[in-house]
Amino acid sequence: LPVLRWLPRYSRAWLPLDLLAGLAVGLTAVPQALAYAELAGLPLQYGLYSSFMGCFVYFFLGTAKDVTLGPTAIMSLLVSSYAFHEPVYAILLTFLSGCIQLAMGLLHLGFLLDFISCPVIKGFTSAASITISFNQIKNILGLQGIPRQFFLQVYETLRRIGETRAGDAVLGLACLAALAALRAMKSRLPRAASAEPLAARISCQVVWISATARNALVVLFAGLVAYSFQVMGSQPLTLTGTIPRGLPAFRPPRFSLAAPNGTVPFWSMVEDMGVGLAVVPLMGLLETIAIAKAFASQNGYRIDPNQELLALGVANILGSFVSSYPITGSFGRTAVNAQSGVCTPAGGLVTGALVLLSLAYLTSLFYYIPKAALAAVIISAVVPMFDTGIFRTLWRVKRLDLVPLCVTFLLCFWEVQYGIVAGVLVSGILLLYSIARPPIKVSEGDVLLVQPGSSLHFPAMECLRDTVCSRALEASPPRSVILDCCHISSIDYTVVVGLAELLQELRKHGLSLAFCGLKDPVLQVLLSADLEGFQHFPSWEEAERCRGGEPWDSRTDPFTNTTESSRL
Repeated sequence: LPVLRWLPRYSRAWLPLDLLAGLAVGLTAVPQALAYAELAGLPLQYGLYSSFMGCFVYFFLGTAKDVTLGPTAIMSLLVSSYAFHEPVYAILLTFLSGCIQLAMGLLHLGFLLDFISCPVIKGFTSAASITISFNQIKNILGLQGIPRQFFLQVYETLRRIGETRAGDAVLGLACLAALAALRAMKSRLPRAASAEPLAARISCQVVWISATARNALVVLFAGLVAYSFQVMGSQPLTLTGTIPRGLPAFRPPRFSLAAPNGTVPFWSMVEDMGVGLAVVPLMGLLETIAIAKAFASQNGYRIDPNQELLALGVANILGSFVSSYPITGSFGRTAVNAQSGVCTPAGGLVTGALVLLSLAYLTSLFYYIPKAALAAVIISAVVPMFDTGIFRTLWRVKRLDLVPLCVTFLLCFWEVQYGIVAGVLVSGILLLYSIARPPIKVSEGDVLLVQPGSSLHFPAMECLRDTVCSRALEASPPRSVILDCCHISSIDYTVVVGLAELLQELRKHGLSLAFCGLKDPVLQVLLSADLEGFQHFPSWEEAERCRGGEPWDSRTDPFTNTTESSRL
């Protein structure tokens, strides 16, 4: 248990910092939880149900002091796609995702996430930022009955924009402006030096706390406005409505669903969720590990990725017992945690306790929270996810990476899963193409020096063979070949067969093929294959001597046959 590494040496000086950080994250988590549940298409209390178990589990199993687990905008968007706005589906998805994540952690399969390239991630998050933001425009404008499919949503919103409720629009825009101002204020706030007057230090601290808890302040202000209208007998705002009071029951997730025409069994529910059972756990792992690595490197400590997988898996499994929908690492709340000076994962205990207190005693007050204010909280959280500079950066660095980025970005507007899967496939094709067509440098002299730029695998053998044969046989006169293998660290059986055929083809034309710079693993494979006519030069200098015009044969080459090579 990672908790046993730091808890025995816990310092009393860390306690106030952990308390402050936990409180700051809690003030951010509660309004975000309500907003994200709305985004996921679930009753709002499920956002709170999803916000405390991850805090408690991460206290015991987490390896990054800054990370906080809970509902996020990305995960809420995925849940809205795969849970069909049905809590039973969402809770079962949580349980199954947790089982998959736990199994990946136990089997050390975290490396699979490395196959999701950065352009695919950027394309997905940028498209999600636009999708999520536009999804909340209807709440800003007070429109009802807007479909959730993006293109239909855009069409219906523009068609019915004349039905905008003035109260919701004014309040929503005011909340957006306030959140943007507080965010900008926090980014420009100078750090108060100890030499400054007490009043200046207190002022900086007040501004920092206000900017950090901006979501809670804006939601509180909007709730007071709505309550004032209610007292005066008129209500121009669309309110959240009644949220059930009390803590969720601790019980296992349901593996079937009662429907009007019968019961939906477990396997039918799994089929309905389909590819979501792969996308949701993988995206959850990706978010958590990326956030943990980013803050660990920034703050100078190390994390264990497989332990992070275990922590997330256990958090989702136990979360499903308290009616949570899938959770993952939250970048925004993790940033608040780090900026608050958190020292250990104990700050999560304070955050979890604050969420539980809200469920137990404050849900009656949530009735007056306007939906426009929650929409503003979501938009403010997801707009920074759109990376405006990534297109320009990839154009300068490697233009080919724009292909998976654009494929993912565009298809995510149709369906999230299609965008991610298509982006991964395109990235995979580009990766396989680079393996199948490695860079091959050919230097001409009395002999040809051929130098592959990377390891040889079976798709690349035909390319190497064509290059060697075309350059060696078409030269006038035809020339023997030295294959410089200094960049080759591994080969497979197909490559061995291809090299044997290449040796045989060159020998038919009276030419030789020699190898130089073979690494030990590759040399052992070729020796085991017992290739006819195999010749190996151990060093670059020996190859240079041959390029200078001294032909190699059994009298000049000390490594003519496999027997002598194996003795070396």
